[in-house]
Amino acid sequence: MRRRDLLLSAGAAAAAGPAFAAGAPGVVRVRLVTRLGDILLELRGDKAPATTANFLRYVDEKRMDKGTFYRRSVPPGATEFDYGVIQGGLQNNPAWVLPPVRHESTSRTGLKHTDGAISMGRRAPGSATSDFFICAGEQAYLDADPAAKGDNLGFACFGYVAEGMETVHKILAQPVSPTAGVGTMKGEMLRNPLPITARRA
Repeated sequence: MRRRDLLLSAGAAAAAGPAFAAGAPGVVRVRLVTRLGDILLELRGDKAPATTANFLRYVDEKRMDKGTFYRRSVPPGATEFDYGVIQGGLQNNPAWVLPPVRHESTSRTGLKHTDGAISMGRRAPGSATSDFFICAGEQAYLDADPAAKGDNLGFACFGYVAEGMETVHKILAQPVSPTAGVGTMKGEMLRNPLPITARRA
């Protein structure tokens, strides 16, 4: 499916996705601060422990502060910017990336790529490092599909946006470079990447 292939190549708003009480067992809140606004995440360490721990290490060691939101992918001709993904992270910067994290499939975690889901970008299963994406709109094709042929493990969803979907939509609407990017990412790279500050909330 084309939208799935695009992601594989990458390696006071209403709450999106399931909301959990602050301090609930296994739920960790992280705030991403950008010049367009904040995004408050609720990470599901109870469901996706390895993926959550990996992301939190980038946050706690301030490695994610070296990252940006650098890509947005929307359907061709989009004008509403309410469906697609925004991608952020370190873009495999060798000075800051950590070893890859094991893949936690949605078929095991039960976490789905609904509106506001945060998930890890990857190529092969088990290749994810720092780069992540946030869904605007439900995108079930990113979930694992054991009945599908080939790489059917999907992407590793590990939490949801609790506040700040308006910021996600603003990033989706940012202008892109018509020439930057390689392969399926060409034309999806933000003209002005957004620096990220990430802290536990």
